[in-house]
Amino acid sequence: MKKVAVYCGSRTGSDPIFADKARELAHSGLTELHVVKNMHERKALMADLADGFVALPGGIGTLEELFEAWTWGQLGLHRKPCAIYNVNGFFDPLLAMAETMERAGFLKQEYIDMLIRTDQPGELHRAFQAYQSPAEKWL
Repeated sequence: MKKVAVYCGSRTGSDPIFADKARELAHSGLTELHVVKNMHERKALMADLADGFVALPGGIGTLEELFEAWTWGQLGLHRKPCAIYNVNGFFDPLLAMAETMERAGFLKQEYIDMLIRTDQPGELHRAFQAYQSPAEKWL
């Protein structure tokens, strides 16, 4: 795994730990810059170039990007890992909602389980390396 699309807020958030934990994951040796016309083009390029996706704490844009990558993986449009970097339990309410969806019959547990969830950078890396996508979903 060489290229990971990182989704995060454009703001640093109210707790300094969010920015601190994001700096642990930052790559200081970037060699390419892609300038695009709009958000749709940016998301499509990121999806094409990435070997996997990770969401850090952020706002609705971050959630939208995570949900798109996660949904595409569920549908079998890609077989790349999707993850949340769950700093300070930021995504716990989202995970609770996914469990509610499963209990209500709207989401299978295997699609919840395909989402890598951790607050440790080393575990995130190991989980990406070991990722096995679920069977393709019917459309």
